[in-house]
Amino acid sequence: MFIDWLTIHQDHDLEIPLISDRAYQLIDTETGEAGKIVQSTFKHEGSFSSVISVSISGNRIKVSGNPSRFNRLDNLFGLTSIDACVDVYNSILLSLGLPVFTKCTKIQYRKGVKTTHGSAFSDGATLGRIDVTTNVSTGEGNELDYIAAISTLPYRNSVPRLHTNGQTADWLSSGGNASLIYPSVYNKSHDLKTKALREYKRKYGVTSSQYKYIQKVIAYCKNQGLVRFEQKLQARYLSREGLQFWGLQDFEQIKKIHNEFLNIDNKLQVTAMTLETISEKLLSENICSNTKAANMTAFYAYNWFNGQNFDLSKSQVKIHRSRLRKLGIDIARPCNISRFSPVYVKQAKEVNTSVCTAPTWYEMPKLLRAV
Repeated sequence: MFIDWLTIHQDHDLEIPLISDRAYQLIDTETGEAGKIVQSTFKHEGSFSSVISVSISGNRIKVSGNPSRFNRLDNLFGLTSIDACVDVYNSILLSLGLPVFTKCTKIQYRKGVKTTHGSAFSDGATLGRIDVTTNVSTGEGNELDYIAAISTLPYRNSVPRLHTNGQTADWLSSGGNASLIYPSVYNKSHDLKTKALREYKRKYGVTSSQYKYIQKVIAYCKNQGLVRFEQKLQARYLSREGLQFWGLQDFEQIKKIHNEFLNIDNKLQVTAMTLETISEKLLSENICSNTKAANMTAFYAYNWFNGQNFDLSKSQVKIHRSRLRKLGIDIARPCNISRFSPVYVKQAKEVNTSVCTAPTWYEMPKLLRAV
């Protein structure tokens, strides 16, 4: 697991110097009092078209971007800790003559109300968004089949969605948003070809070392059948779970959240099961306490496979649906057999996955330490 995006801010007890070419100040029209100075977002450019955004509003500094990509040709593999990412940001702040981010040492509460959303604050930097990601190998040529298969599985009460080009699957709420966590799985070689390869061809030319290197990275992704599991942990979620304060957040909890997402495909095997095998699975997972109950629930799955619709208001249907959802089967949604067959039916194709490791020739990010 590594970090693909980080947004962080901190309020400082000192005047922040001007670094943007434009700024404006808020004025109270009734009293004539001058308010805070807000500077235009400053785009700090690194090598290979990498950019980190620095925003200043009054005494607050906010930095946002992809620290794993900064000063690098790509970010197939990146920085594995928040500390390493903040070191990248702090080195940029120092180069701009700005105060750096510091770790939180304590949490305080405004108005003494600990349960009110947004009432907590600290003496250090606050995390606003964290994108965590892992590269998974599905085997050469299996990317689209795997993405189509995994797009049938529910996750965190969200609705799965397969993009029209088949290159990405993501999960949104019933309202079509992702205000807490935005999970997605996508084909990394396609992502690199449509973005980095075109850009480097235009900027450096087809004979350049940069273009040849990114071609090598894409070839590795295709050989591995590499898909990327990514979760955007939004500010609202970080705040709700108490993960927003740098230095005090539990990174192990973030790893646990991500591992749950990585393990979503453990349920893919279920759709290829026979009626009897589903019964066995329900018993082995302790979802059902006896064979009779397991067989009855498996019978619901069998009818679902054959296109039956169920009255979801009935208590028995609710019970069997709840059991089957633990195996990745949701009888409330239409069963599209054509989307299951490429991966789940063993006679056609069986996809085995594993977490990718960087090849020996891959240029890993250099760790920095801001002084």
